[in-house]
Amino acid sequence: MRLLIIGGGISGLSLAYFLLERDSTLDIIVLESEKRAGGKIWTDRMDGFLCESGVNGFLDNRPRTLELTAKLGLFPLRSSETARKRYIFSERRLHLLPESPSAFFSSNLLSLYGRLRIIYEIFIPKGNQDDETLANFARRRLGREAYEKLIDPMASGVYAGDPETMSLRSCFPRIYELEKRYGSLIKAMLKLQKEAKKTGKKVGPGPGGILTSFHDGMEVIITALRKYLAERLRTSSRVISIDRKANNYLVYLSDNSKVEAESVVIATPAHVASEIVKNFDKNLSLALDGIFYPSISVVCLGFKKEKIRQPDGFGFLVPHREGRKILGTLWDSSVFPNRAPEGYVLFRSMLGGARASELAMQDGNRLITIVMDELRNIMDIKAQPDFVKVYRHEVGIPQYSVGHVKRLETIDEVVSRHAGLYLTGNSYRGIGVNDCIENSYILSERITGK
Repeated sequence: MRLLIIGGGISGLSLAYFLLERDSTLDIIVLESEKRAGGKIWTDRMDGFLCESGVNGFLDNRPRTLELTAKLGLFPLRSSETARKRYIFSERRLHLLPESPSAFFSSNLLSLYGRLRIIYEIFIPKGNQDDETLANFARRRLGREAYEKLIDPMASGVYAGDPETMSLRSCFPRIYELEKRYGSLIKAMLKLQKEAKKTGKKVGPGPGGILTSFHDGMEVIITALRKYLAERLRTSSRVISIDRKANNYLVYLSDNSKVEAESVVIATPAHVASEIVKNFDKNLSLALDGIFYPSISVVCLGFKKEKIRQPDGFGFLVPHREGRKILGTLWDSSVFPNRAPEGYVLFRSMLGGARASELAMQDGNRLITIVMDELRNIMDIKAQPDFVKVYRHEVGIPQYSVGHVKRLETIDEVVSRHAGLYLTGNSYRGIGVNDCIENSYILSERITGK
């Protein structure tokens, strides 16, 4: 059977791997529009600095990703112990994010009232909305201050999103399920910790796990998959449309060529998939086009250690209420080794996102100036950088807004009418590397029946 995978990001590449693992006789072709595969996983080595254009790691709490890396002969690298220290910029200073109940109560990140309001969460009745915004959920359960200083920057850090439109159920399904099951996050934690004492497993409302990458950056896994697939991966091959011919699909490329296959998997971002199926199924195209992708930029800055006060930790996030122009900054050289030459540090700042998409697409020099102004105010950095690299992503992270669950139901129902057509990728059920790999594994099982 010939199967075409449109899109050579981590979803498409890992799907091809899992399909071949289940059935080595499959005739698989992966078509990638760009010259290089990998999508938002893109690592550059320049002047001794290692820069990630987008994805900088994955959490080691999902076995499927670790199993895949092991089969590819890769050696994952856990982030440093200092990376456990994370900061929130609030009221003109950096606050260490509390890691324990005792640290939470002694921290001055939240006012006394804000801390007491979180404890009161145990008495808040269960919500009755099936699809609630993250902002409404956080204010209802934890109070306004906790929402503005804790939950809001978390949403920016993970999704570059706007909590006022983000769907709790789609973006943070575990937290959604905990309230549904236990009625309270505190009650859920107490019961889960009780169960954990019996099993020895660590529990929490968040995803857990330790941030993990590779010594030479995240593109290592893309390189390994590319070598495994060899001639099955075709880069610079942009698909513009698909059509049906009897029991097969015709896939048309921008160079006027076409490929015929019995099955097609579209593993591109939703907005690209929408264009590909526009003339094939208008209802599917419209549903896919409704998934919003804001622009986001990443500015990498390298400094000599002697020029600045060296940070200790993962980095910091900035609540929207602070009115700053960056979403946050990661201290990459403190998180993983091999990110900066000896005697230097590397920072990576993010701008744009759902609330300021237009900011991300400004001129590169303007973005550098904005980040330097922000770091001067936040970290008291007055020195000029010794290294700079800017990545601008006009189409960034897909936003799972309220209504995303129903949108997926519509997409699934329409796709089910077309035998042999499948969709996968981070537009639908999880934006992270782990989600993409897990969903590809599940889809490979569904396609092959093995």
